Amino acid sequence: MTLTVDTDPLETSGSAKPGPPAGDRFARIKEHRWHYLFVAPMVILLALFTLWPIVASWAYGFYEWDGYGPLEHFIGLDNYREAAADPSFWQAFGNTFWFSFASLFIQAPLALLFALILNNPRLFARNVYRVLLFIPVVSTTAVVGLVFSVLLDTNRGPINVVLTTLGLEPVNFLGDSSTALATVIAVETWRGLGITMIYWLAALQTIPGELYEAAKIDGAGRWRTFGSITLPLLAPFAIIIMLLTFITSFNAFDIVQTMTAGGPNGASDIVQTYIYRYAFAPTQFIPRFGFASAAALLFGLVVMVLTFVQVLLVRQARRKAAGVSQTTDQEATS
Repeated sequence: MTLTVDTDPLETSGSAKPGPPAGDRFARIKEHRWHYLFVAPMVILLALFTLWPIVASWAYGFYEWDGYGPLEHFIGLDNYREAAADPSFWQAFGNTFWFSFASLFIQAPLALLFALILNNPRLFARNVYRVLLFIPVVSTTAVVGLVFSVLLDTNRGPINVVLTTLGLEPVNFLGDSSTALATVIAVETWRGLGITMIYWLAALQTIPGELYEAAKIDGAGRWRTFGSITLPLLAPFAIIIMLLTFITSFNAFDIVQTMTAGGPNGASDIVQTYIYRYAFAPTQFIPRFGFASAAALLFGLVVMVLTFVQVLLVRQARRKAAGVSQTTDQEATS
C-alpha cells in the first residue's frame, strides 16, 4: 500500500504562501470593525498632533512666515542657510549634547551604582530608598525647576545663605555664564536618575541568583563577581538603557526654560529653547515660524545621522561578540 501526501510546492521551496483572497481580507476587516473603531480616535489624534505638525514644519522651513495668514513668501533654503551660519544655533546644539554626555557618562553610571546597592535583598528599607530616588521622576519638571531656582537664588536662596554664613562668597549659579549650564545639567541629572535606576534594577533582577551563590562558593570577591558575572550579563540590557537615556536627554526643554530660559547670553541655551524663542516669543521680535521650523528640521537631521551611526556601531559590536562566542564554542567542542 502506497501512501501519497500532497505537498504544496510553495511550502517545499521555502517561498511564502500567497495571501488570502480579497474577499477574505474584507471579511476579516468587517469582523474586527469594532476594534478599528476604538483605535480610530488615537490614530486621528496622532495624525493631527504628531504627524501633521512634522510634515507641516518641513513646508514652513521654506517660507518666511510669522505664523499668521497664508504661506506666501517662499524663500527656498534661506532659513536653513541662516540657521547653519548662526553661531548661537551651534552653541545651543553643543549645549544639547552636553546634556546627552552627562546622561550617558554621569547619570547612567550613578544609576547603576544605586541599582547595585538597592538590589541587595539584605539592605534594610531598600524599597523606601527606591521610592525616594524615583519621586523626582514623577514630579513636574517645571515645579522642579522653580524649586531649584529659589534654592539657588543669589540673594535669598538657602544654599547661598549657608555659604554666606560659612564666610564664603555667594555663587551666582544661574546668572553666571560659567556655572549656568553645569547647574542645570546637575539638576536634570538628579531629576532623571530614578528612571535610569529602575532600568538597571530590572536588568539586574534577570540575573539568576544561583550564579552569585556559585561564585561565592568558589571564593570570588565582589569585584571579581561584578566583572565576571554582573557586567557580562548586563551588556545586552546596557545597550538599550544607554539608548533610552540618550533619547531622554533631548527632553530638557522644561528644566532649561524654567531655570534660565537659555541665559545668560545663551550660555545654557539648547536647541529647543532656541527654537522656542524664534517661534513663540513675540515680545522680543516678530515670530519666525519658518526659521524655527528650519532650525528644528536641521537639528532633527543631525540627530538622525548620529542615531544611524550609533545603530551601525551597535550592530558591528554584536557581530563581533557573536563571532567571538562562536569561536569559543568551537574551541570548547574541539
